[in-house]
Amino acid sequence: MFTAKDVMALRDKTGAGMMDCKKALTESDGNEEKAIEWLREKGMASAAKKAGRIAAEGVVSSYIHMGGKIGVLVEVNCETDFVAKSDAFKELVKDIAMQIAAQKPEFVSQADVPADRVEKEKEILTAQAKNEGKPDAVAAKIVEGRIKKFYKEICLLDQPFVKDQDKTVNDLINEAIGKIGEKIVVRRFTRYEMGEGLEKRTDDLAAEVAKQLSGNK
Repeated sequence: MFTAKDVMALRDKTGAGMMDCKKALTESDGNEEKAIEWLREKGMASAAKKAGRIAAEGVVSSYIHMGGKIGVLVEVNCETDFVAKSDAFKELVKDIAMQIAAQKPEFVSQADVPADRVEKEKEILTAQAKNEGKPDAVAAKIVEGRIKKFYKEICLLDQPFVKDQDKTVNDLINEAIGKIGEKIVVRRFTRYEMGEGLEKRTDDLAAEVAKQLSGNK
């Protein structure tokens, strides 16, 4: 069902004890994602344990791409200056900045999305489902699924990581928490795109960035 290698991989990602990881995989039939959820629910994963800590250190980092066509400023916090200066943390911040450049998120997390924006989106999606002739019960489930997709498009933490589509940016950060041993938080970011908001020749710069990054795996 699962191997010792799977247990070690789960331990690396969560920081939980070996026996806890083994039990989590047993309870989850070897499914790593479900095992991580199980550990968090039990309060055994490092990411969950460190959630209440204060992350007041970190870095503000910049990333410039496409010969100056796209720029990103991002603040990522951790608990100590020692970790902020580490190569592992700097690499994580660089990956997050590249993600923002490539995928154009509008918010860090779902909690940052204004409630009226979500309600408006639900209204539109509900109307679409009804126009497709779906019964109310089916329409509600369709809207639920499409709202999840909506969050994946606009929320950084929900987006598939551009270098590994099998994990989200939130998964990437939680893996780093397990390895580094400190709380890590993306506090804020700003993305600039040359000529954004001006009438111009249509170039899908974000798609080009994503294509280049995926080619650098």
